[in-house]
Amino acid sequence: MKRKKSGTAWRHANIGRLLNNAVRRFEARVLELMDERGHAGTRIAHVGLTRNLDVEGTRLTELARRASMSKQAMGELVDQCTELGLVERVADPSDGRARIVRFTGAGRIWLEAFRDAVDVAEREMRAELGKAVMDTILRGLAAYGETFDTLDAGIDLTK
Repeated sequence: MKRKKSGTAWRHANIGRLLNNAVRRFEARVLELMDERGHAGTRIAHVGLTRNLDVEGTRLTELARRASMSKQAMGELVDQCTELGLVERVADPSDGRARIVRFTGAGRIWLEAFRDAVDVAEREMRAELGKAVMDTILRGLAAYGETFDTLDAGIDLTK
């Protein structure tokens, strides 16, 4: 029988914490690069919105579902990104009563800058960790995450 770790060290050395620390470091670097490229108003929450936004546009309810957020919280992010000029709300061509959120012209430019920043941050990470480690991390995380869908798992992350 495996014995549980005693003390509180497990709180700082478990895989979830380590992954979270790595994500926070990576995202901080991406935001730093975005700032250097003239996109100082970008926050990590805005990145969360834009990661889930289809280039051709997405309904707010779908954005909220993809991000595991309430519609109200996603609406606030959309408002912030609208004020930054990154997105706009327009009538949904398939349903005149509904609206979709889509990138503006400036938002598409921002998206390209974001892509470039992610590429730079990933190259830096690969240089620091080495090709073999990075390739293993990418394969492992892809395999582990591909079978997880919060809807299929019956998990509501919006509460």
